[in-house]
Amino acid sequence: MAATTFLDTPQGRRLAYHRTEGKGPWIVFLGGLKSDMEGTKAVHLEAWARAHGRAYLRFDYSGHGESSGRFEEGCIGDWHEDTLAAVTALTEGPIVPVGSSMGGWQALLLARAVPQRIAGMVTIAAAPDFTEDGYWARFSEEQKRRLLEHGRIELPSDYMEPYIVTMRMIESGRAHLVLRTPLALPFPVRCLQGTADTAVSTETALRLLDHADCPDMRLTLVKDADHRFSDGPCLGIIENAILDVLGEA
Repeated sequence: MAATTFLDTPQGRRLAYHRTEGKGPWIVFLGGLKSDMEGTKAVHLEAWARAHGRAYLRFDYSGHGESSGRFEEGCIGDWHEDTLAAVTALTEGPIVPVGSSMGGWQALLLARAVPQRIAGMVTIAAAPDFTEDGYWARFSEEQKRRLLEHGRIELPSDYMEPYIVTMRMIESGRAHLVLRTPLALPFPVRCLQGTADTAVSTETALRLLDHADCPDMRLTLVKDADHRFSDGPCLGIIENAILDVLGEA
């Protein structure tokens, strides 16, 4: 496997990435919260892109994987800046973001920032606005009090070790919400969602589908698929969704 390369961003962060040259549009994998570019989906899609001669980029947000910084120091806005920096410096021309979980939110923020560059989009268990709707709205009064007083709390996870939620993450999330204001997606979008996902609900997927202004948006529900969405059949569904938005299915 090729050695990891690093990008220094305008904000002074150092992002680890793997970049595969090929025909465009560039496929850009955007990972989830506390995931990294060595995850099953990211690595599988790189191999698939290389086998088909397609341009592909996977990278680690700051505080994730091999990139600089600590996870608990980061927030939605930082990772949006990281995504913009990576896309700007490491790709050219049209792109197809493939966003998993929090990466789905990042894909939507990317579409707002550089709509002219998006050729299509695939989301996998997209979690837009989760800091507000999944965290803050469900926190007990005691959790909110501790967060406001101490600036951080620890939450358990079904998919990883407990992680830290900071007040900075909540506040940054509020500054980057996408389901409260118009969301124009003037390109093909394919949303994938497992019915056994305990981290992101099908209601979230339906809310995004209903909210977005998109002429060609489809939601595929996969029975019994969980949040990882990374077994063999699910990986094939992701491949087909990418081909679909490219008009090659």
